Formats: sequence, C-alpha cells, structure tokens
Amino acid sequence: MCGIVGIFSNHQINQLIYDSLLLLQHRGQDSTGIATMEGSLFHICKSKGQVKEAYRTRDMRSLLGNIGIGHVRYATKGTADSENEAQPFYVNAPYGIILVHNGNLTNTRELEKQLFNIDRRHTNSSSDTEMLLNIFATEIQAQIHGSSLSPEHIFSAIKSLHKRVEGSYAAIALIAGHGLVAFRDPYGIRPLVLGKRISEDNRDEWILASESLVLENNDFQIVRDLDPGEAVFISVNGELHSQQCSDNPKLFPCSFEYVYLARPDSIMNGISVYEARLRMGDRLANTIKKTLNSGDIDVVMPIPDSSRPSAMQVARQLGVEYREGFFKNRYVGRTFIMPGQSQRKKSVRQKLNAMSTEFKGKNILIVDDSIVRGTTSREIVQMARLAGANKVTFTSAAPPIRFPHVYGINMPSKDELIAYDRSILEIQNILLVDQLVYQEVGDLKTAILDDSKIEDLDMSCFTGHYVTGTVTNEYLNWVETEYIS
Repeated sequence: MCGIVGIFSNHQINQLIYDSLLLLQHRGQDSTGIATMEGSLFHICKSKGQVKEAYRTRDMRSLLGNIGIGHVRYATKGTADSENEAQPFYVNAPYGIILVHNGNLTNTRELEKQLFNIDRRHTNSSSDTEMLLNIFATEIQAQIHGSSLSPEHIFSAIKSLHKRVEGSYAAIALIAGHGLVAFRDPYGIRPLVLGKRISEDNRDEWILASESLVLENNDFQIVRDLDPGEAVFISVNGELHSQQCSDNPKLFPCSFEYVYLARPDSIMNGISVYEARLRMGDRLANTIKKTLNSGDIDVVMPIPDSSRPSAMQVARQLGVEYREGFFKNRYVGRTFIMPGQSQRKKSVRQKLNAMSTEFKGKNILIVDDSIVRGTTSREIVQMARLAGANKVTFTSAAPPIRFPHVYGINMPSKDELIAYDRSILEIQNILLVDQLVYQEVGDLKTAILDDSKIEDLDMSCFTGHYVTGTVTNEYLNWVETEYIS
C-alpha cells in the first residue's frame, strides 16, 4: 500500500506536496519521493525512510515548479530497503514522463516479456510501477502522429493501457511541458480523489490524492472520486479534461482500506471511514452477544489507533465500560506494514505499553481492527497477562484473513496468515487467548456499504474471490514462491 498525491498550483508547489505526504505517511514508511515540473524540466528527490527525515532544506529549494507529484511507499513489489525502488519513476521518451503508483499489477510476467520483446523497453528494477510507466510511455508514443500531444491522445493511450494491464492501480504522472495525468484501474480497487480550490488571483488549482483528508487539510474542496477506469488530464494552463477509458468499468473498492489502512477522518468512494468503523463495532457486538456472556467482561479495550471507533461501539452495545489500557509510542511505525516478521515482533513492545492498573484482576475484551499474521496479536495477549489481566478475550473487527491479498497489500503468502487453513479454535490456541471472536464476512460488507450506492467490495483476503477475474491458483503459487525466495 502506498500514498500518492498530484497537485497543479499557480505558485511554487514543493511545500504543499511535502505537507500532503506527511498526511499520507500512515500509508507507507519505507521510502518517499517528490517530483516537480518547471516548464519542461523535472526536479526529483527521493529517499528511503519517512517524509520528515527524507528532505533537507536544499532538497526543498531544488524542487521548483508549480506542478508536482509525491509518493510514500511500503513495499509490495520489489525490495523494501532499496532506494532504487523508491518512486517516482522516470522515462525520457516520449517527451519525458514521471509517475507514481498505488496498487499492484498481477500480470507482471507477461508484461516483462512484452516490454522486452515487443516494446523494446528496459526496466532497471523489479518494481511493477516502472513497468506501468513504460507501458504508459509506449502507448503515448503510439498515439503521436505529429509534434503535438492532445488530451485525446492521452486518453487513447490509457484505454490501451487498461487492455494490457491487470491488477490494481491508481496512478499520477507528469508529462514534461504538457501537464498532469491521473487514472484509476477499471475496478477502482485503489482510491483516488479529486479536489479543487481557487487561488488568491482567482485561478483554479487542482489536487488528486489517495485520501480526502489531504484535500481538506490543504483547503481544497472535494470534487469527487475518480470513477473506476477514468482518467483526468490537467494542462499546464490549469484546464481539466476527463474521460472514461475502460470499456466495462465496475467499482470494487478494497475493503481493507476501511478496516485498517485509511485514516478515520477520510472519506473514500463516498463512505466515511470513521462511520464505517463505528458500524463494524455495532456488527461485531452483535456477534459477541451471541458467542459470549457479556457479564463476564469487565472492560473493553482497543488496540490504538484504528480499532478505537469499533471498540467504542462494542462497549456501548454490550453495556460494558470502555477503557484505554494500551498506550502507543507514536514514533514507531505501523507494525503491519513493517518488512519482516522479526522486525514486527520487536516493534510491538516498542510501540505499545500496557498500564497494569487497567488490567490487574480484570476480564479484558480486546478489540483490534484485524488479525493478519498473528505476531502482533499474540504479543498483545502476553502483554495483557503480564499486566495482570484475569481473562483475555480477543476480538477482530474484520473476518479471518484466510487468503493472500494481491491488489497492493503485503499479504502474498498464505502460510504467513494465521487464519489460513485453521479453525477459530486453532487460532485461539496459537494466540494463547481465553476466547476469540471474529467479525462475520457479511457483517463487514454491510457495515462498510450501509447507505452507500456502491454495490460490492473487493474482499478477496477474506473470501478468496478476486474481483478482476484474472488471479489463478498458478499465479498465487508463483507469487508465494517469489515472496519466499
């Protein structure tokens, strides 16, 4: 999962992109990059690590121009600790194009052969983003019949790209001397929202970002989410053009955005993340009532931060006191998106501290947003017991994650998933917890889509149904082999 932003302004853009990336830092902490465009000249700075550590004053001064893009990354393809894998990626022809991407392509083997044998293009990394950029550049080149590049040429290129590329992708690109392009995959799996504001000199300014909070915090008005398969082009004069570029678009946003990844103060695809998490808590409470005797529970506690809304509703529905017993060190990254099991395990204790006065002698019901590998959950249960808890009940606002997620979340190996091929009782025993309750799949779907016009979600990690229809068992086995190696 990554966070992306693209901005057209009538003034210098470097600080605004930097501020936007700080707001998206929760979506990735491996690396970050900014590119700006000054006339037809690109200025690029990218680095490993978090935004606040990556850019120095001299870097910011070099990022000149009024149009730019930015990226924060955690690795789903390629190598987490390689600066060569950091985005944005650049190609010099045609015109010069630079691109950032959130998502995961699922036909990279076929694309690699096409790029070498047909397109005659070279990629210098294992990143699927570099592949996406080169395919976009190839299709742009095929549309050019003179010296000019029109919006129609760009949209035709994206139509061709949609026919070649499979998987999930929300992308933003700069074309040197021409403007900014953004597009979303035909299933709308990964988010992308458009915003607008009027500058002091009464001219339009535009923004595209992974989450709406970026728009609101920078005083942009939300215009709308890009439709699945749609592309927009913003010229160097600030004129916006848009077109549907897919023959059969269908909206299947990723359910895990609402469970864990997105910030609660964002609205994605017209759905408030915070309100969706409240409804998850209501639904989870109903399942808890059917499974447990709430009279045996003294307090409900969240694992901060993403499970707080659900935990508050569980406590309210059960009529049990809500307490905060785990306190978070905000200078440690999100453990789910840290590369490597050993680093995740070590970071749990650095990230959370259990306050013994809230646990001693009590029957605790813990609410977490999800249980992925189980590493964090087991550590949390042990922390609760060491702090003096009498009994520990663990609940998840999401259903069991039984299948790999191949659309841009780092769950490529089914054997790493604690729920894969295991019963609830077996998972309970591994976590060393007294009782374990999961959200039902149908309840999660209802909680997210309540009062929404969206008909369905990508819930592949819970159900094993991959919405693009192109993910086979052979592909899943290959991904797992690549991941392990």
